[in-house]
Amino acid sequence: MADRSLRGMRLGGQSLQSEEGVVFSERQVREYRASDGGTFSVTFAADAEIPERWTNAKSGQEGKLLDEDGNLADATVKETKPPRTHWDMLLERRTRAELEELLEERLQYLRARRGKTGDKKAS
Repeated sequence: MADRSLRGMRLGGQSLQSEEGVVFSERQVREYRASDGGTFSVTFAADAEIPERWTNAKSGQEGKLLDEDGNLADATVKETKPPRTHWDMLLERRTRAELEELLEERLQYLRARRGKTGDKKAS
């Protein structure tokens, strides 16, 4: 058993990989200020959308984004469309008159079906 051991290498002590030929992606560091006045840095990818608020991993406090001058960044209000409901999508495809006609047809079908099954139960 002793002759099968690995020699000259500490297992798990060192990595055999090197950083040769590795190209790191571009990054940007942004500063945030917590409610207690402390600041912390967060690293993002260069093309990432930067959030206006971020939670500090060490203190757990939420910080607000600072601009390059160290002042609080202006909050940008994004225009959001109201969510479309199923009714809105139905009205895009059909008129109200068509929907009422379909509803009436379906109700007649269900009433006829219920009348037939009601007769079977009675007999």
